[in-house]
This record gives sequence, C-alpha cells and structure tokens, in this order.
Amino acid sequence: MQDERPAGGTPAIATSGGQRPRTILVTGCSSGIGLASARLLKGRGWRVLATARTAGDLDRLEREGLVALPLELMDGRSVAALAERALEIGEGRLDALFNNAAYGQPGAVEDLTGEVLRAQFEANLFSWHELTRRILPAMRKAGQGRIVQCSSVLGFISPPYRGAYNASKHALEALTEAMRYELSLTAPGIKVSLIEPGPIDTRFLEHAIAAFRSNVPIEGSAHRAEYERRLAAMQAGGKRGFKLPPEAVAAKVVHAVESARPKVRYKVTIPTHMAALGRRFLPQPLYDWMVIRA
Repeated sequence: MQDERPAGGTPAIATSGGQRPRTILVTGCSSGIGLASARLLKGRGWRVLATARTAGDLDRLEREGLVALPLELMDGRSVAALAERALEIGEGRLDALFNNAAYGQPGAVEDLTGEVLRAQFEANLFSWHELTRRILPAMRKAGQGRIVQCSSVLGFISPPYRGAYNASKHALEALTEAMRYELSLTAPGIKVSLIEPGPIDTRFLEHAIAAFRSNVPIEGSAHRAEYERRLAAMQAGGKRGFKLPPEAVAAKVVHAVESARPKVRYKVTIPTHMAALGRRFLPQPLYDWMVIRA
C-alpha cells in the first residue's frame, strides 16, 4: 500500500549556496483547483509559479506572494515563453509541473464542428504536451522531477453531451500513461501522476455555459430539448451532491509532488470511485444506464 502522507516540513533542496525552495509551475490559477493548489503549496514552502490569462488575475496572484506568469493555452508562443521564463526563474531547474488549465466544451458530438473539437484539444491536450516537452529536458538533466496532470472522471468514462471534453481527457490519460512508462525506462527519477476529480466546486460550469452558447447550434439541433434542460440545470449550479471544494484536489497534488512514492492515479470524490467500480464490475446495460443518468 502506498504512503498517503506527503513529506513534512518545508520543501527545500541543498545547493552549493545553501538551501533553495523547490519550484513548481501550476497552470490555470485564476480560480478553482489551480488557485487552491498554488496556495497550499506556497504554504508548504514551495516557490509557486502560477499562471493566469488576465492582468487582473495576475495582479491578484502576485499580491498573494505567488510568482504570476501569463499563459494563453491557445497560443503556442505563449506556451513557449512560459516554459522559458519558468526555467529562467528556477535557474535552469523546475522540480514539478502541475498541468491544470483547461475548459469544458459541452454539446452532442454531431453538433460539434471540427474547429470546435480542435480548439478543445489545443487547450486541454496539445498545449499541455508542448509545455511538458519544454520542461522535461531540465528535469532529465537534474535526474528528478514530478509531472502531475489534472485529468477527470471523464478521462475513463464518456457520458453524453460532453464528447469533446471526454475525448480530450481520454487522450490525456493515454498520452500520460505512455510517457510514464517511457520515463520509467530512461529517467526513473521523474515521476508522473494523474489526478481524476469528479464534481468539484469551481467556476468550470460558468466557462462551460459560455462555450455551450458560443459553439453549439442549440436552436436547430435535434438535441434542443435536452440542451435547454441541461442549460437550465447548469445555470442553477449543477448537481450539488458529492461536490467537494477544490482543496480536496490540492491535497492530492501535494502528495503527488512531495511523497517518496507518489500514486499513478489519484481519484477524488465519491462519483469518481463509483464510476471506476461500475466500469470494472457492472454488466454493460447497467453501466450504460448509470453513465447516462450520472
């Protein structure tokens, strides 16, 4: 059984000039999981490089004592500049990377254009991949590092009307697992973990509603009635049952970057555990019924 307790004390690394704080890059820190993780890690002695998109959010992160860096996931130049600046601040070294910034694109698969699907993958997968590729050489040179990917329960189940987001998270799971195997063969000091949250109390719904209205032809769709029902539910705050605060995920991030034996996967919330058990043990018709009504 793996140790669930993160290492205690202030994370630091001995250098010829004394002690330096461990440095982690956390993306998507304007709110929710990213912000909760950045705050918790800072409180544990990490130097946290926290990204956001807007000037207002960056100023707020700076006021909290975080190193605020701009990131636009849809812009490859922004991703490259972030990696370069992060390594510059870390003096050529980054101890951990938490890929978290993402958004959810609702809508029936048949109503999603290729452009909308590509945008979902650009934000939720390709930008993460590019950032990780640019950070990995420094970790490999140091002989150690932690890469933590914020996946989802929707990385291993695929309920209706979330196909684009589900697909991006399924792809993230596959790409991350392959990378973990590859690094175990060539750089065993670099550990890779996936976090799979279920319902978390964040601004995710707010952004999903905006993506829904912007990119899905609700009026002319065969799914119009279902869309209207779902939009009403989303605007009412979604289902509240089993929802946990973002700090529940942040605690798993701490374990993933501080434990001597980080887990490969961290499941967060009761629905995530139930979905995993259902996928493994339920007959397909019963499993389908559960997923559709989840």
